[in-house]
Amino acid sequence: MKELLLYMAQNLVDHPEQVTVTEIPGEETVLELRVASDDMGKVIGRQGRIAKEIRTIMKAVAQRRGERVSVEIVD
Repeated sequence: MKELLLYMAQNLVDHPEQVTVTEIPGEETVLELRVASDDMGKVIGRQGRIAKEIRTIMKAVAQRRGERVSVEIVD
């Protein structure tokens, strides 16, 4: 799951080397996505559309695996 989020985020931004994903295990796995401050708008998108779609894709993949996941975009 972590690798999928990292792949998607790196392909959206101008500085892919600054993209990091931290996995916090628990009942529901939390994936914290960090990008360069210049790229924050590219990951969030207009009115949060891209962020919403990233979360939708991640939840769909997790559901197929029988897992629960949430994505947080951190400054």
